[in-house]
Amino acid sequence: MSLAQLLFTSAVPGADGPPALGGPGFRITAVTPGVPDSFLKEAEQLLGYEPPPGAPLRPAAAELVAFPQSLSLSMLSDGSRLLARTVYAGADHTGVWGTFHAHAVQLPGEATLSVGAPPISTWGSPQWVAGAPEGGVLTPLDRLPSSRGFDRRELVSFAASRAPWLAGFFAAVRGLAEGQSAPQLVLVERHSADVARWIALACAVLPGADAHRLTFTTYTRRPQRAGQQIIGVLPEDTGELAGIGHRYFVLDCTAPRPAGTAAPAVDAWDETAAQIWQARAPELFEEAAALPGGRFDAGPLAVAALCAGISPGTNGRTAATTWVYEHPNALDGQRLERLVEALAAPAADRGAAETTALARLFTVLGGRAPARTTAPLAALVLAEAVRTPAAGLDLPALHIVSLPEDLKARLAAQLGPELRAGIGDSEGPDATSPAGTSRAAELLRVAELLGVDCAGLLPGLARRLSRALIADPVAAYTPAVRTALEEYFDLRTTLLSELDALAAADPAAAARLFGRIALPLTEVQAIPHLRMCAEVAGSEGPGGTVGPAGAAPEDRDRITVLRSVLRACGVSPFADPFVLRTAVRLVWDGGAPAPGEARLILAETGSDAHRTAGTWRVLVRAALEDPGDSPDSPGLAHDLLRCFPEELEPRVRGALQLLEFAGDLTAGRAKPGWTDRALALRATAEPVELGVLEQVFGALSRQLLSEKRPEGELYALVHCGDPDLTAAYRRAAQDDRVRERLRTVPEFVAHCFTTWTALPGANTTWDQTRTALLDKVLRPAVRALSAKDIASVERSLERTGDRKAEEFKTWNRPGALSRLGIRFPARTRETPRGETGKKGDTGKKQ
Repeated sequence: MSLAQLLFTSAVPGADGPPALGGPGFRITAVTPGVPDSFLKEAEQLLGYEPPPGAPLRPAAAELVAFPQSLSLSMLSDGSRLLARTVYAGADHTGVWGTFHAHAVQLPGEATLSVGAPPISTWGSPQWVAGAPEGGVLTPLDRLPSSRGFDRRELVSFAASRAPWLAGFFAAVRGLAEGQSAPQLVLVERHSADVARWIALACAVLPGADAHRLTFTTYTRRPQRAGQQIIGVLPEDTGELAGIGHRYFVLDCTAPRPAGTAAPAVDAWDETAAQIWQARAPELFEEAAALPGGRFDAGPLAVAALCAGISPGTNGRTAATTWVYEHPNALDGQRLERLVEALAAPAADRGAAETTALARLFTVLGGRAPARTTAPLAALVLAEAVRTPAAGLDLPALHIVSLPEDLKARLAAQLGPELRAGIGDSEGPDATSPAGTSRAAELLRVAELLGVDCAGLLPGLARRLSRALIADPVAAYTPAVRTALEEYFDLRTTLLSELDALAAADPAAAARLFGRIALPLTEVQAIPHLRMCAEVAGSEGPGGTVGPAGAAPEDRDRITVLRSVLRACGVSPFADPFVLRTAVRLVWDGGAPAPGEARLILAETGSDAHRTAGTWRVLVRAALEDPGDSPDSPGLAHDLLRCFPEELEPRVRGALQLLEFAGDLTAGRAKPGWTDRALALRATAEPVELGVLEQVFGALSRQLLSEKRPEGELYALVHCGDPDLTAAYRRAAQDDRVRERLRTVPEFVAHCFTTWTALPGANTTWDQTRTALLDKVLRPAVRALSAKDIASVERSLERTGDRKAEEFKTWNRPGALSRLGIRFPARTRETPRGETGKKGDTGKKQ
């Protein structure tokens, strides 16, 4: 090996001084032959010395020794490094200028010192010289400067004195080794030797290659100009760093306690390294380096510390536990037992992350380590799992059955009160949440395995669990809950009874439960409401519902589903009418059946069951909420009036009577006085549902359009002045069926002409209605008739004995006025009630 070296000085050359190679001022006094100028110029920029402020110009020998030394390692542009020591030499022969001397050695990129010591170990090496040799020529070194290093006791004492700053220092050093963007580390100490000790601490902790690459200077007056990673300064030289803290992490060890800005985050590796130095055991760094792991993996370091009896805190213990979980075969049995004993020792700072890591470790060691090794860990993990809900531990995976009996008895006595409190907690914020009920189920299993009696707590747990399952089935049906229900018959039966009660109150929610989870039902337990929910969930279509009210024939047959659901419950609705209520709510999900469905339900189950279950109200809704187009509504209304005479309130009874009357009108059973009857019933049923009103007024209007209507009915319609009824009559007259009869039945044309020309001037509403019907309904139909059909119409009108035939001819003449009430006033009208048989009654049967 051939290493170039040089000596550099700032002394002014004199008569008795050494020969000058660079002229006056800063110059090189000696150099290895063949060194290129580029190296010399780059080295000159790195070698310099400025004495501390206020330092004596001509210090005595004792004072000169106390001046700061600058030992530095700098990176050169060609990838090599410059290791240099610079010291103050006092005033030159002029007595004006202070001088310094530097001795530097160029190190190849990968060169290391003897026995692999880091460059900082050359602090105090006797090979550093302060004067030039004869002739100004330095021969190349065949080996690196020998290293004296620091005494172990000296470093551990120094580390103890700097304990508050250690973790932050190691975090900053780790950042320097891991990335180029880390801020430079400025160490503020009163003595440059202490800076060197800091660097020695860092190199002892860093992996070998990182320790050799770490650049530093133990002293400078100008930290902003220093390019090294670690910079040592005196307290009075930190002022120029103010305001640029993002570029530096300043560790001021002259302050009472750490108070730096832009401090790096401290992790388990930093904390453990600090703990090892404070425990005066730096040899553990070499021991940890022999274990598998990454450059700054805290696990091996923490394992070495724990095996040596040093507790690195919760972060370090967590790292050690995780490392052993990932490398279960890396330690021999003795060391593993010692480590587990240390991990299981009481610790006030143990957190959820550490407990979770210990539980994972136990699952790995349970099958490969002897019981004497795993028992303390199992006891700790079990106790922490019971006491620390936030840890999220899988308690059943702890293999409690394999624990020694004496340990299980001890744990039962120790954890019994806490287990019972956790299982029976019904007041906590998470009592009915999925997380809370799942944990209670886990605790129940632990209590069972330890022999802790919790039978009296099962009803309360089942009640909370039932509510959690109804609210969010998927979240609440955790593996722990599923396992508990499979293993504990009493819990399962109690839970199903609670769910049955909830199903009776909210069947749709219970059906959703069975649609999302596969909750098994017992074969012998009477849970009719729950069985119905399970049945309807199994018969649901793709949309998850049985089908909306009023579903088309191609949709699901809800009556069939209702029958299936009632069969599934195993109880007759005659024995327990409330199952009928649940079944109806399940199949129609809060809606009402169609009127035809309601008639079938009532016919099959009878009125008594509906009366007790309260489902008669749903049947009433089926009748009254129909949009008005169901032919089954009147029949259903008749059945309801017959079956529930005492239950119906007056308004509802009136509405149902309206529907029943509509059926009578349609079937031809209604006695004369239709309009008066309809309006009287309407008055008792106000406010009348729109569908009911459309049903009865539609039926009445169709009958009023008939040739067979009783005498006086048209008069009653015209003179009642009811706008809804008149509008219904007008709609009925414009129906396609009426238009079709007008095109095909001449006698019906004559009838409508007679009707719509009757009672002109009776009131504005009627005049507007009949005029519109004559113009928009009758005239288009008449114009489409053949001459033969027109003649038939005229013959039908002639048979009335009035002048209707002539009026029709006049009305039908091209260009004729259509307002017959103006041209043919009041003599054409329907006979009012009490005047039948008089001349001019055009309302008699045709």
